[in-house]
Amino acid sequence: MSNQIKAIVKAHNRDIRRKDEIKLRKHLNADALLSTMKTGFEKIEDHRPSNVQHSLGDSLMAGFAMFSLKDPSLLAFDERRIAAPHNLMTIYGMGSIPCDTSMREILDGVDPNNLRPLFKDAFRLLQRGKALEQMVFMEGSYLLNLDGTGYFSSSTLYSDACMEKVNQKTGKVTYYLQAVGAAIVHPYFKVVIPLCPEIIRKQDGETKMDCERNAVRRLLKKFRKDHPHLKVIINEDALASNAPHIEDLEQYNCNYILGVKEGDHKFLFQHVDQAIKDGEAVELVMDDEKNEDISHYFRIIYDAPLNKSNQDRRVTFVEYWEENTKTGKIQRFSWITDLEITEANVYLFMRGARARWKIENETFNTLKNQGYHFGHNYGLGKQHLTETLVFLMMLAFLVDQIQQLCCPLFNAVWKKWKSKRSLWEKVRSKFHDFYIETMEDLYRSILDHRQVPLPL
Repeated sequence: MSNQIKAIVKAHNRDIRRKDEIKLRKHLNADALLSTMKTGFEKIEDHRPSNVQHSLGDSLMAGFAMFSLKDPSLLAFDERRIAAPHNLMTIYGMGSIPCDTSMREILDGVDPNNLRPLFKDAFRLLQRGKALEQMVFMEGSYLLNLDGTGYFSSSTLYSDACMEKVNQKTGKVTYYLQAVGAAIVHPYFKVVIPLCPEIIRKQDGETKMDCERNAVRRLLKKFRKDHPHLKVIINEDALASNAPHIEDLEQYNCNYILGVKEGDHKFLFQHVDQAIKDGEAVELVMDDEKNEDISHYFRIIYDAPLNKSNQDRRVTFVEYWEENTKTGKIQRFSWITDLEITEANVYLFMRGARARWKIENETFNTLKNQGYHFGHNYGLGKQHLTETLVFLMMLAFLVDQIQQLCCPLFNAVWKKWKSKRSLWEKVRSKFHDFYIETMEDLYRSILDHRQVPLPL
């Protein structure tokens, strides 16, 4: 593009930035975050010989851009590469853009652990801007939800990384991949801040299948290495309420809220029943502030044994049920924790414990159903392709979530178009049809119904 055209574009962009328009936070807007990603990608050492057509930084940025733009496949992104290369270069800072085949080959050789620092870089920006402080949950700690999810399953396609499940009746083999996700959540915020995931895959040199428990142990170790001083409360489902896992949480200096079920913890629930009979339970009733038909009931038992085999492992047991007198519906929950639960904080504790669904709904379901196409097979590769793509997808999701938390321009555009699906479609439409220099220009043109000046 000529210098004259560039001057016209820049002049146009200056004109639409009026004084009364939305101001952006310096390090927490889209363009600043994209620049942080690009810088991080360029720091990763290339695993290929020196004489290459596309740098590793550009190739990783291309994969990131595919998820950032919510393209449903590598082929769709390749069509974008052909139709609108200028915008990929200006907005995402790429010097060259690999085709879909080249991208698969290049990213297959990338060790996904080399992408971990980029999660830390984005997290550091949140901390520096003090944007994360509003998501502190209780006792100066963040609520960190952990859960596993599947993202690939096939009876015909597989790679060396795939786990195997054999149907005992038919002998049919199913190949699959899963991941353990981690996200900072808050019961009163829609935003979630994802951390680096851990892939459940066939580990090198191991004959046994990997499992969620082992993956969580690896995740905790890496998390504490990345964030040695971050105070967190781990929030998990009933599968995690066992002594070995609690020992892991204590080893990595994490408080916990873990679901418990009577069928899995008969000894614990028998102890609870006896404590109630003996008058040792703290029982509370609270009216709902917003709905007079709803009442909240709490039962707290201190110093309870985890189970029969680990009676020396003492926990605080919290039982909660919500009753709607109008409908007659009752919902019951129970948890164990090492937090100090009192009448003053038990309601907040309950809200946080019940926010465990945010790792499933606000994270995994969003990734699978709101444009990121988590679960679509972008390619298994021979080494690390599928894992590298999952990490790039999660980084794109992280950038979007940071914008949702911190960027007034992003939120204004989102509000205008009501749903994120509509917003992503509008972004792709503008991206395809016009020359755009920055993501800020793209968002402002959508917000103001302005045309960016040059059709491609």
